[in-house]
Amino acid sequence: MASGAAAASLGRRELGKSGLVVSQLGLGCMGMSHGLGSAADRDDKHSVEMIREAFRLGVTFFDTAECYGPHTNEELLGEAISTLPRDQLVIATKCGIYFTPTGAKADSSDANIRRAIEGSLQRLRTDYVDLYYIHRIDPAVPIEDVARTMLSLKEAGKIRHWGVSEASVATIRRAHAVFPLTAVQSEYSLMFREPEAELIPTLRELGIGFVPYSPLGRGLLTATIDANTKLDATDFRTTLPRFAPENLKQNLVLVEAVRAIAARKGATAGQIALAWVMAQAPFIAPIPGTKRLERLVENLGAAAVHLTPEEVAELTAQASAITIAGARYGPSLEAMIDRST
Repeated sequence: MASGAAAASLGRRELGKSGLVVSQLGLGCMGMSHGLGSAADRDDKHSVEMIREAFRLGVTFFDTAECYGPHTNEELLGEAISTLPRDQLVIATKCGIYFTPTGAKADSSDANIRRAIEGSLQRLRTDYVDLYYIHRIDPAVPIEDVARTMLSLKEAGKIRHWGVSEASVATIRRAHAVFPLTAVQSEYSLMFREPEAELIPTLRELGIGFVPYSPLGRGLLTATIDANTKLDATDFRTTLPRFAPENLKQNLVLVEAVRAIAARKGATAGQIALAWVMAQAPFIAPIPGTKRLERLVENLGAAAVHLTPEEVAELTAQASAITIAGARYGPSLEAMIDRST
């Protein structure tokens, strides 16, 4: 099985032409304390040890956000990295959204960004953040103003690089013209390929890295979820249309196609899904998340899976032949995706 070769084969990738080099697979930390399962399912001690084990296995790239928890995810990551060599880590966090009883709100004002970075630095127990994202684009604040705020944070030594998440190509170009972006985050997987149309070509043109989140389709592409799986009522995925029973059955057709190719390769479905994402461009560094050590080891094993161009094309064709049912977010969060032109 490919899962045993994680540490030996985990390579490095530069995010675009920024000079920021990360492990080819990062670790998304959100699910350790936010969104996946109930508070009773949290095991911070285990998560801290798993983050440290990820580093021992070759992971240098760790992703969190102010709003995860809120705050508790950054605190967890801060504790985990407190015993690790800081100069060997790339810590990414995000600001610019907060949750209210009526839904998520964006705030990319200069004052909020400056407030947020101070809190993140304290919780992460560090003097600087390697990569600081705007979590969602705030339509009330020109992105040029956001870029200037980020540039001032870099000049002050508080951040080293910046990025945006779920931004339109037009917004990316405007931001990049003021203060060059190092990375852009977006959902991207065999289940959600919208970035292929404009985003990935634009990032290639501008020399910006791409950091896909949910590269395993929020767990669907691991082939560990089926039509009978019961998610906890507090699990974020219960709010996602793709996971509604009437949609899940149709979406599992793609999972079976991935599983068939995995069987031929002696790999797992999740490893094949991650290998496909990484095969799309050398400036792509996915950040799959997990709360389980065995899943972490399996995910990192994707680095040892070599897909031939023919196999990549076969997977792409399989995905193209299947219509994914259901939107990727509910209405409130879907409305926060930047589609400005």
